Amino acid sequence: MPRYKLTIAYDGTEFCGWQKQFPHADAVPAHMHGFRAGDPVAWETEAGVEEHPPAAAPTTPPAEAVDDPRVRRELRTVQSVVERAVRLVVREPVVVTGASRTDAGVHARGQVAAFSTLETERGRGWPAERGTLPLMRAVNARLPDDVLVRSIEIVPEDFNPIAGAAAKGYTYSLWCADHRPMWSRRTVMHLWHRMDVGAMRACAAEFVGEHDFAAFAATGHGRLTTVRTVFGCEVIEESAGSSGHGSEEAEQRGWPRAEGLTGEARGDVQRLEIRVWGNGFLWNMVRIIAGTLVEAGKGKCGPERVREALRTGDRRLAGPTLPPHGLCLEWIRYRDAGRP
Repeated sequence: MPRYKLTIAYDGTEFCGWQKQFPHADAVPAHMHGFRAGDPVAWETEAGVEEHPPAAAPTTPPAEAVDDPRVRRELRTVQSVVERAVRLVVREPVVVTGASRTDAGVHARGQVAAFSTLETERGRGWPAERGTLPLMRAVNARLPDDVLVRSIEIVPEDFNPIAGAAAKGYTYSLWCADHRPMWSRRTVMHLWHRMDVGAMRACAAEFVGEHDFAAFAATGHGRLTTVRTVFGCEVIEESAGSSGHGSEEAEQRGWPRAEGLTGEARGDVQRLEIRVWGNGFLWNMVRIIAGTLVEAGKGKCGPERVREALRTGDRRLAGPTLPPHGLCLEWIRYRDAGRP
């Protein structure tokens, strides 16, 4: 029984997170109920998994259905969409298990998932000799445009994407300017003023190492221990105006310097990327760390306050939880892939 490891990227804007969910119908916005037009749709029969042509009509249920407490409509999550696409290809009800349960609105470039399938049975399954490239192409052909399987590889049958993870890396992206971003508004948080990067870096250094991160976790995280090890925490400042639009040669020929609709190539934009990687993270931990560093960039927090928060576990000493759309899961490393 071959087992396949998938590396997945997705724009989390229109997803209720990674994990499959069946909450009360009025718990989330209506546009996240059910599946979007173009998403893979399937049903299971005795003959296996059958494909259903995408419906042309909108997938949002009528208002009376949303208000009906008896409705148990599956929400649009990344796991659900990927799992349905895989089932259509291998024609059996496989379960796709993800390594990280990203929240609604959080993006990923390096989510890892895995599933096992039959070698072959009446045209079902995906034998290893058929190769991973055709499998990846077939799955991607059935995925919507906000999800992409970047790679597929064969792994040992006991590969566990959750338990086997040795390190995870996240970024939180900030756009600091007197105007909002246009093209990148789904993936960066906008701040109206420039940040003191030196102060942010001084606080970032305090997070490195093994600490009790109780002050940097959301209430109800559900973990037995709040001790985690952060391998690194950095604040990267991108060079101003490095959008790649235009060139000196083009300007000399009469082409104006491109700035986008809102001046996204202007030199007054400060683009920051907070990078955090460690052996594991509590619920909202990276977003709270990022919020604390933003407070430092505004001159409202110093290294001594971070140390006190780590020592006491007092959530009031940490910064706010930043919105999910600036967060991205970049990569996950495994113990057999070298030292994190």
